[in-house]
Amino acid sequence: MKKLIIFIVTISLFCCGFSVNALENSATAAIVINGATRSIIYSKNIDAKLPMASTTKIMTALILAEQNALDTNVTVTAPMVAVEGSSMGLCAGDTVTYNDLLYGILLCSGNDAANTVAIALCETVEKFAEVMNNKAKELGLKNTHFVTPSGLDADGHYTTAHDLALLASYALENRVFKQVASTKSITLNYGGENHYLSNHNKMLKIYDGAIGVKTGYTSTAGRCLVSAAERNGTLIIAVTLNDRNDWTDHKILLDYGFENSQSVLTDYSCPSTIECIGSKNNEIKISSQTAVIGLSDKDKLEYITYLPKFVYADINKSDKIGYTDVFSNGHKILTLDIIADENAVMAANSTVYSKVFKRFLILLRGL
Repeated sequence: MKKLIIFIVTISLFCCGFSVNALENSATAAIVINGATRSIIYSKNIDAKLPMASTTKIMTALILAEQNALDTNVTVTAPMVAVEGSSMGLCAGDTVTYNDLLYGILLCSGNDAANTVAIALCETVEKFAEVMNNKAKELGLKNTHFVTPSGLDADGHYTTAHDLALLASYALENRVFKQVASTKSITLNYGGENHYLSNHNKMLKIYDGAIGVKTGYTSTAGRCLVSAAERNGTLIIAVTLNDRNDWTDHKILLDYGFENSQSVLTDYSCPSTIECIGSKNNEIKISSQTAVIGLSDKDKLEYITYLPKFVYADINKSDKIGYTDVFSNGHKILTLDIIADENAVMAANSTVYSKVFKRFLILLRGL
């Protein structure tokens, strides 16, 4: 088996040098982060433990989105819909898919949808809350505790603005979650009828580049909002808890996030050539892909490149040779493929033995 050469390069990027000044907003707690690197751009009481109302459903929806079979049918029971508040219109006896429930959770904030998911997956709300809390620990949310899947007020049900922003960042890495959270409206058929669901998140209509995430309100928690927007490769996430003026405040907070970030083309340079056994020149030219990412002031990137010590001939241009993982703040934010820049065919003077031996090694490599 070929050994890998691993290159580790750490690069600090000083983007714009903006200071984090206090912004006027009416929230008890607020935060703005870079959604890719998770660096904090603005903060206000971000570690205060507070109720979060239906922004709870970000976790419920993420757990559901990670299920493999979203086309699975669920038969709704009376306990599943025995919950007050916002609803997607489920009735006992209805048949609904997990996929439809995901829309019901993220668009119309259905408490009935959240309860149905909890009981369908874990038999009881209490057991599902354990799954939610275990997921929170897995994601490093240190100041969060869930009691309900819907976000209805309950003793011991709380989070922080910081944890909620981190949760949103993780959730948006899930392709299905992101697609549903950014949907403005949809018509679904369940219970034998068509149902039109409209997203409660006004940011999707009033803010350029908005892609989600979730609204929330109870009399105890006040108005809660998690918003996210993407522009030119930059993802910004804003959270406010107990904010009576959240729509206006989030436009200001997201603007501030973009103003204090910039889009950067990754330009990490891998070796320009690699040894190629059996080729005419005994090497081929290679290069790394690039990508545009959004970075906040003083974000630090680490590049770890995985590249074999050599390759064999019969490589086509654009074949993947290796890859580079790009990290920030301890987590991977993207992978850049390293590809061949030219074809590499077996040299005419290569012996039959060399060809057979090469094929044998390729076979071993595929095992």
